[in-house]
Amino acid sequence: MKTIDARGLSCPEPVILTKKALAAGESIYQILVDNPTAKENVTRFATHQGYKVSSKEEGEDYILTVKK
Repeated sequence: MKTIDARGLSCPEPVILTKKALAAGESIYQILVDNPTAKENVTRFATHQGYKVSSKEEGEDYILTVKK
């Protein structure tokens, strides 16, 4: 599983990092973000790309698991 740490970045940077990671063609990713807007934008982008997204909140961070 590839992990993308997008904490501390404002949109659209988390989405851009996610887009680059998904282009690698792996089947599962873990994306770390630290604000609700980034969580929603990354989730929306990955879903539109045909991935299933589940999220978990840990403190102030969100852990998104993106699967093909």
